Amino acid sequence: MRLHRIALGALVAATLALTGCGATKDQGSGGATSSGGGAPATGLQYMVPNSPGGGYDTTARTAAQVMEKEKITGSVQVFNLPGAGGTVGLQRVVNEKGNGKLAMQMGLGVVGAAYTQKSQAKLSETTPIAKLIEEAGAIVVPKDSPYKDITALVAAWKADPKGLAVGGGSSPGGPDHLLPMQLANAVGIDPKTVSYVSYDGGGELLPALLGNKIAFGASGFGEFLDQVEAGDVRILAVTSAERVAALPDVPTLKESGIDLEFTNWRGVVAPPGLSDADKAVWVDAFTKMHESAAWKAELEKRGWVDAFATGDEFGTFLTAQDAEVAKILQTLGLA
Repeated sequence: MRLHRIALGALVAATLALTGCGATKDQGSGGATSSGGGAPATGLQYMVPNSPGGGYDTTARTAAQVMEKEKITGSVQVFNLPGAGGTVGLQRVVNEKGNGKLAMQMGLGVVGAAYTQKSQAKLSETTPIAKLIEEAGAIVVPKDSPYKDITALVAAWKADPKGLAVGGGSSPGGPDHLLPMQLANAVGIDPKTVSYVSYDGGGELLPALLGNKIAFGASGFGEFLDQVEAGDVRILAVTSAERVAALPDVPTLKESGIDLEFTNWRGVVAPPGLSDADKAVWVDAFTKMHESAAWKAELEKRGWVDAFATGDEFGTFLTAQDAEVAKILQTLGLA
């Protein structure tokens, strides 16, 4: 997400890992080597810091599947370590100093949670590997919701902001929390009156939505595509500048008269203290994945926007995001 776009003005106005082992290739040598040429890297572990079924989980499993299918790596062990908005996983990564076999899926939600959860582990301690994608948010309701469009939902929400609970798959400070707070501000609702229910990833958000425990949800649209196709939920609006190809009939917020645009992002970090060779294994693996036709097909299928950046370029972006999120959350009294 481009945080300079989100909001500061609007909001002010209102591992299982194998310790110490490098990522190696089956070349008979004990050290880590770049994934350029030779046998694929093996023994890699890819942590998802929230529950199965959410955006981080989908991104990590899709990336791992492409790496394996394209023989960029050997089998990649994807595992979930949920808790505290992703900061349980963040702590694990920081604790695994020098472990070149481990990487963690993350994004804007972990940036915010590191502050709101008062995490002792900091993203600045991790090794930046790659920024992968950007994704529009979505406002979604269950199939039996009385709200047929975003205008009707907003009217009901303005009439009773405390009574219409909104759920998101991130802790306060994460994208699914920032989105409804900004939406509230954009439509004239005091964000402090919003009843926001936090779930640990889309895997927990979806059952709450289907079970009518919340009036509507706010999260990345990709998390709901299967349920949209099955007819279980309706997406009332997306938060991108333009309609997304995967949902051609769904209007943007701006088309619906709401002056708000919001984009989330996802990336990958690794433990601190990686050797140059171990870092190169991960960066090269994601670079080859990004260049593959299989990954491009997944981007199109899932409506993800390519936002690829690696190493120091991603590190610079991450540092800027961290500073801006901290500033916003301090304004809201959440950090």
